[in-house]
Amino acid sequence: MKRRVLFWSAVLLGAVSVAMPVSTHHSFAAEFDASKPITLEGTLTKVAWMNPHGWIYVDVVGKDGTVTNWAVEFGSPNALLRRGLSKTDFPPGTRVVLKGYLAKNGHPTMNASSVTLPDGRNLFTGSSNPDAPGGDKNER
Repeated sequence: MKRRVLFWSAVLLGAVSVAMPVSTHHSFAAEFDASKPITLEGTLTKVAWMNPHGWIYVDVVGKDGTVTNWAVEFGSPNALLRRGLSKTDFPPGTRVVLKGYLAKNGHPTMNASSVTLPDGRNLFTGSSNPDAPGGDKNER
């Protein structure tokens, strides 16, 4: 009886842990607006290199001088590594220029299609927008 409970507990735990990352994944169109491209320039404050998407956080100074911390969605860490990007390319304090698409909910969130680093490298960030240059539709 004890083995049966342990077995089913392990099966349930495995099922829940597999389902959790899937439930957080979303399509580009559900969260971002392809008709609202944006370019941001700011200072990197934080990197979250995790699945299903990597995120960076950037302080952007507005025209009125206020600083807003933007959440910027990248592709998956594996896809970024295949494109030559790694977490070490994004130390806090780095100035970056980002191109991408605004979130539909009005929050300071964007889905990035490219990032330009201080050394001049302009890299595709694995945008989940299938119509973005290098996007899912263009990789097939």
